[in-house]
Amino acid sequence: MKIPHGIIPAMLSIFNDDGSLDIEGHKAFTEWLIQKGVHGLAPCGSTGEAAAMSDEERIKIAKATVEQSAGRVPVFAGVVHYSTRLATNLAKAYMDIGVDGLMVLLPYYYKPTIPSALNYLRAISKAVGMPIMVYNNPWFAGFELTPQQIKDLADEGVVNAVKAAHGDPMRVNYIKYLCGDSVSTLYGHDYSPLEAFVVGGDGWLSGLPNLIPDLAVDLFNAVTVDKDLEKAQKIWKRILPIAYYFMYERVGENQSPHWLTVFKEGIPLLGQDVGIPRLPAEAMSPEDQKVLKRYLSQVYPEIK
Repeated sequence: MKIPHGIIPAMLSIFNDDGSLDIEGHKAFTEWLIQKGVHGLAPCGSTGEAAAMSDEERIKIAKATVEQSAGRVPVFAGVVHYSTRLATNLAKAYMDIGVDGLMVLLPYYYKPTIPSALNYLRAISKAVGMPIMVYNNPWFAGFELTPQQIKDLADEGVVNAVKAAHGDPMRVNYIKYLCGDSVSTLYGHDYSPLEAFVVGGDGWLSGLPNLIPDLAVDLFNAVTVDKDLEKAQKIWKRILPIAYYFMYERVGENQSPHWLTVFKEGIPLLGQDVGIPRLPAEAMSPEDQKVLKRYLSQVYPEIK
């Protein structure tokens, strides 16, 4: 598996108004992200609405991403399953269409024992004959692996990357402390990428880079290439309004509007159509649309 690094949007999947796949629309979105300078693409994860798609649809979306990227950036396709058999079958199908690696969510919903979850990851790695990226997301899987458990898998050759999706940037720091360069450790949430980069994170793989891909790349480069913290702080200050909106402005028990809807209705304000999310996620109210536009226009003043 290619080693993931840098800015890797957890890609949206593009659907038509009737909910069917929009393959050409997905290819157009893939191209838009590549032109913004991202370092890789991760289709069919959580932001890609994998849980709302059949395996056949996931494979079609991953294939469209591979075809459009044409080797310019690596593609890490998401495996979202509980069943080891279904997960390994999907993983092998992804490899057959030419993805560069796999981003594997821990087996979710039933919260298996940790030894069982480790064996799940071992089985997928063995099935494809290479290391995988662990999608370490306690919010969606219900549990997460510790840095030591990740190191154990890395020492076995099962894992060479992790998306640390808890949100705490110190998760990144502790994994790097134990694993060093043997595990590419990507920050996997939307509110502390700067802190994660500063403590040694190898990239940012989450939903928000879909909405601010160019600024996400600038932020990563300021820390890791230019070694210029002051420059990075200025870039983050520009990003901050939309991050604040995403984490605090959406209120209520279920954080309305839904975060999938935020991305699907925010990106068109930048000139790129990305369709609508699949039900049960629904469109924003006109009032919510105005609030989103107000915050996003602070990031991109060209939005009127």
